[in-house]
Amino acid sequence: MYAAATESLIKQAREIKEEELQRFCGRIFKLLHTKDVSGETVDSLQRLHLIVSATKHARELPSDLVMKLQTVLCSSSSPEQLQVLSSSIIRQSFPPSVQSLCSDLSQDSRTLSYVASVVLSQAGNKEDVIPLCHHLLKSLESRLSDGLISKHALPILSEMITVYPDVLTDDQVNLVSRKVVDWLRYASMQQGASMSSGGFFSGPRARQPAPLTEVDGVVTGDFFTVLCVGQSYTEDQWMNMYTFSMIKGWLLTYDADGTTNTESDDRSEVDSSVMSMVSATSSSSRLLPPKERLREKAFEYCQRLIEQSDRKALKRMDTELQKACIIESVSIIDIICGEDPSYVYRAFPCIKALYGRLNGDFTYARTLLPIAQFYLNHSETAAVDSEAVFCQLFSHCPTEQFNEPMLAFEFVQFCLLNSSVLQDRVANYRQSFPNLLKFLAWNSSGLIGEFVELLPSLVAPDTAIELLHTILDLPCLAAALDLQQRSACYQALDRTAWDQQGAKLAACLDAFRQPSYRGLFLYILRPEAGTGDTIDRLNLLHEILADMAESPRVVQCAQVVPVLLHVYFNTVIQKADEKMMNQLLLVLLERSSLLYNIKTFNAEVQKVFSTHLQALCKLHPPLIVDQSREILEFVSIPANIYSKEDFYTHVVWVIGEFLSVSYDPRCTVELITSFFESLEAVLFEITQVRQSASPPGFSPRLITVLMTTLAKLATRSQDLIPRVSLFLSKMRTFARSGPVMACYNEEDTEEIITRAHELINLLKLPNVAQFVLAPSAGGDGPRWHRDTNASLPQAMRAVSGLLHRHSSFLPT
Repeated sequence: MYAAATESLIKQAREIKEEELQRFCGRIFKLLHTKDVSGETVDSLQRLHLIVSATKHARELPSDLVMKLQTVLCSSSSPEQLQVLSSSIIRQSFPPSVQSLCSDLSQDSRTLSYVASVVLSQAGNKEDVIPLCHHLLKSLESRLSDGLISKHALPILSEMITVYPDVLTDDQVNLVSRKVVDWLRYASMQQGASMSSGGFFSGPRARQPAPLTEVDGVVTGDFFTVLCVGQSYTEDQWMNMYTFSMIKGWLLTYDADGTTNTESDDRSEVDSSVMSMVSATSSSSRLLPPKERLREKAFEYCQRLIEQSDRKALKRMDTELQKACIIESVSIIDIICGEDPSYVYRAFPCIKALYGRLNGDFTYARTLLPIAQFYLNHSETAAVDSEAVFCQLFSHCPTEQFNEPMLAFEFVQFCLLNSSVLQDRVANYRQSFPNLLKFLAWNSSGLIGEFVELLPSLVAPDTAIELLHTILDLPCLAAALDLQQRSACYQALDRTAWDQQGAKLAACLDAFRQPSYRGLFLYILRPEAGTGDTIDRLNLLHEILADMAESPRVVQCAQVVPVLLHVYFNTVIQKADEKMMNQLLLVLLERSSLLYNIKTFNAEVQKVFSTHLQALCKLHPPLIVDQSREILEFVSIPANIYSKEDFYTHVVWVIGEFLSVSYDPRCTVELITSFFESLEAVLFEITQVRQSASPPGFSPRLITVLMTTLAKLATRSQDLIPRVSLFLSKMRTFARSGPVMACYNEEDTEEIITRAHELINLLKLPNVAQFVLAPSAGGDGPRWHRDTNASLPQAMRAVSGLLHRHSSFLPT
């Protein structure tokens, strides 16, 4: 949400007329021709940038202004602020100006960066960026004294190959690979020359470059990496850092598809002082083709970084850098091993030692993900058992680090990327959904999209029912995690700190620490499935957590449950057998009354239940007979109408739709009669008209569904037709009673009366009624609604015409 003033400015920018825009552009054109850059020029360019970027479609600017902005952009003498604004405006404007920008590319590094951003944003195809690509490659090959062009060219080239990977030829790929090897492996080992402030004591000795150090302060004894520390860095050291940042993308883009050069590599252009430090092994590696040599040097570089990460950093910032380098290094080694399996045997001792060092240290939890990815990809090749790695990953990381948003996102992304492999090869993956859902419970809004994709991979026949219960209990999990965090922060005896949290929260914290409730919280916070589908005292847990129901985290978590339920049912219905479908129906009946009491949560969940109850019964109609006792018990309780009307209505509907011998031969007259009598009693109770009766607390839709279901059941046991006809004849009295008229509008009452009238007329012709109220299973096919000879609407019109001549069967 923008502030009101910002919203107003954006609205003005979007609504500016074309004539006004042209006049404004003319004024900017004149300002750009002045020698001095004024505040008015900068302000006007900022306003123009807002105008061209406020709309979805590019705005067309006058050609003379575009040419002037290009001149400012391409001129190295232009102030940087004007170059930034010009670049931003041209990127958003129309028409593209790629060809003119590439005609004379600047040698100035800053200017080249801004021009390249425009070219890459407006290029329509590979041919548009080829001139820029050639310019960058030429600058990378050059040996300018300042070296600045190369330092700025490499990030631009990296971005270019991300968008247009085929822009480089095989020879150019080999050329860049050679340069990357040099920058990656042969950077100088002395610090860059620091800027001297001058003075009497300044002299040659003071200006001598100092050696680089490791993060623990020891002088570096091996080749330079991003973990070497210095006060300032030389240009080749900067290139080393830039190269490491792009090497992963380069290997992913060209390592698999790049052409191997079988000829021996030319001697790279490095200083003789550096060459003297290169070992015999490194020299022999020069006989390798560029692609394979790059793999070798990148592998050595990553191994060195992993060794350096074992040092105790003197600064916290360097510790975080060590973690980042571990993640990147293991990922690069993983890519190299994927392209050349011979590296797997060299890499595993290093990776295994790294895992042994980091395992158990939860501050390094994020680094375990690339290690797990490496084990997942290569443990079979090396015949290494990876079960312990994944047991640790899925059992402990979510439990201890669920409140780390970056870890949560990366962990879920790891599961998404490898879901099919994890299902097949990692035994405890599907069992770990209680732990994985802790990430969602704590970070609901940020991870819902990922879990919508991930949830189907967690559905397994043996844990599907427990997963459903866990999804329904997700708000309880969010509340329990919140209490767990707070309980860890405040000591039990520190009542002042507890009371500062509020009386309601303090009561929940007390309950969390009560031994009598420990079993409830241990279950809801369990790390893996298999301890039972749910717990018997769920109502008690809801009472304990009642004061947490308004917590923003809990409310936000409750909002994602209906989304997950839709995904769950859509997945499980495709895999469920008859036994599981029966279990699902029982869960729907049971949990419709056992939900955490959060505002709108119960109603939203019951809507999802209603939708998928129909789908379950349509897919397997015998469910009604299989679970007849439970369904009959559910519909016989009028209190269910007031607490879960929508779900109750759908249960009544599926009874009328699927309780038929045409769906299940076990559907006897006695069973139909028992359902009829129960629904008749419920309808009788809720439609009793008394002078002191309060207005009905249910919708007319429930009344009409109950009437229709009774009529359907009567057509299947025709001895019941007189009873239902007599009952329906009394519905006018109910609909015209004072309490009902006070609650329902005229349309509602007419709907009840009309439905009763239609059903009475149909039941006078039992065979026709059975045809209309209970069509065959193919009644929802297109033929029933399009074929004039067999369509259901045609039949309805014929019956209406036949009955229209008869007097009304409703009492006056």
